[in-house]
Amino acid sequence: MSKILWLVGVMVGCQVLAPAGLLHSAVGGTPQHFVLPEPRGHVSDYAEILDAEWQFRIASVCRELEKRTGIEMIVVTVPTAHPLVSAREYASKLYGGWRIGMAQQERGILLLAAVAERQAAVVLGRKLLSVISRTQLDELSKHQLVPMFHTSTYGPGLYQAVVMLASASGQMTPPQEGKAKSSAGFWMNLAAGLVMLYALWRFTRPERRHPFQRWRRGEYWGTGQGGFGGNFGGFGGGMGGQGLS
Repeated sequence: MSKILWLVGVMVGCQVLAPAGLLHSAVGGTPQHFVLPEPRGHVSDYAEILDAEWQFRIASVCRELEKRTGIEMIVVTVPTAHPLVSAREYASKLYGGWRIGMAQQERGILLLAAVAERQAAVVLGRKLLSVISRTQLDELSKHQLVPMFHTSTYGPGLYQAVVMLASASGQMTPPQEGKAKSSAGFWMNLAAGLVMLYALWRFTRPERRHPFQRWRRGEYWGTGQGGFGGNFGGFGGGMGGQGLS
């Protein structure tokens, strides 16, 4: 499992996002009584601060992003980061424990908001570090997350945040498995085409203009004789009685 290469923490009153290193250097030991919650889909509102409409809107953006780019984006709210020390530590544990973006080749985004601490954290997967810039994350903090905590407008704030993250990462292409499958299909079709061309060449050479010599000699239906001759004769009599002979 890959490490978290970039962790962004946001705290009300602090407009500078602090970078973090690898997972083990970003967080300390996990309290023994801390248990990861169970995921609820693209939106896990454990703090119960989002109504059904905002949950639907946020989840719709996440689903569309995953459909177009293969990026798995998860939004989580918790009433508190306790027993962990901060939203940053909580987010890092959640990202690793849920294996966000692992099935998508390390294309994961986790946006977490801790209400009591008035903190939010964004965790990016390895493949997104060169796609979403530090400047964009600073703008996300300044214009969406910090005002969200000041005004307690969690629905619009988180929705605007996921839209901004989706827009920033929208240039990504789906994982390479699909391309590999398409490439395999191309070579299979090419091989089948070559076999057909070879068969056509074999049976259309001048010296093999008539590969089925018995047809050429009229042993079947070519002369009206043979096994089908009597049958046609019978039909001929019937048609003669109707003036068609």
